[in-house]
Amino acid sequence: MESKKREQRDRMFMQRALEVAQRGYDAGEVPVGAVLVHDDTVIVAAHNQTLMDNDPTAHAETVAIRNAASILKNARLDGATLYVTIEPCTMCAGALLQARIQRLVFGAREAKTGAVLSIADTLMNPANTHKIAITEGVMAAEASELMQRFFKRKRS
Repeated sequence: MESKKREQRDRMFMQRALEVAQRGYDAGEVPVGAVLVHDDTVIVAAHNQTLMDNDPTAHAETVAIRNAASILKNARLDGATLYVTIEPCTMCAGALLQARIQRLVFGAREAKTGAVLSIADTLMNPANTHKIAITEGVMAAEASELMQRFFKRKRS
C-alpha cells in the first residue's frame, strides 16, 4: 500500500515538474523542469534559465537547489526529494550531492549528458560520502515527448 502511495505522490510532483518544463519550453529554454519537495510540500519549482540569465549553470536542478537553500536558509537540503523531468547532467548531479538531497526522481534518461545512469553513474560513486536514492522513469514518455517536440521545433 505504501508503494502505491509513493507512486501516486511521485506522479503528482512529476506532473508539476512537467508543467514547469512547459513554461521553460514557452520561454525558448530547453524544457527541463524541477520541483524540490520537503515533507510532501513543494518548496520551489524551476525550469532551465540558461538563456534568460545568460548563465550556463542555470539548469532547472541548480536553480531549484539555490532557491530552496535560500528559502530554507540552509545549504543542506536533508530530507528533500528533487523531481526532474530529464536525467541530470554531471554538474547537476554534483549539486545534488553537495546539497545532500535525499532522493532523486527523474522522468526520461538523457543519452548524451545524463550523469546518473546514462553516460556516468555520478551519484553511485563509492567515494561519495552522501548517498541519494534514485527513482527513474516516472512519466518518462511525457518528459521525452516534450524534449523531442522542443528540438523538432528548433530544427525547423
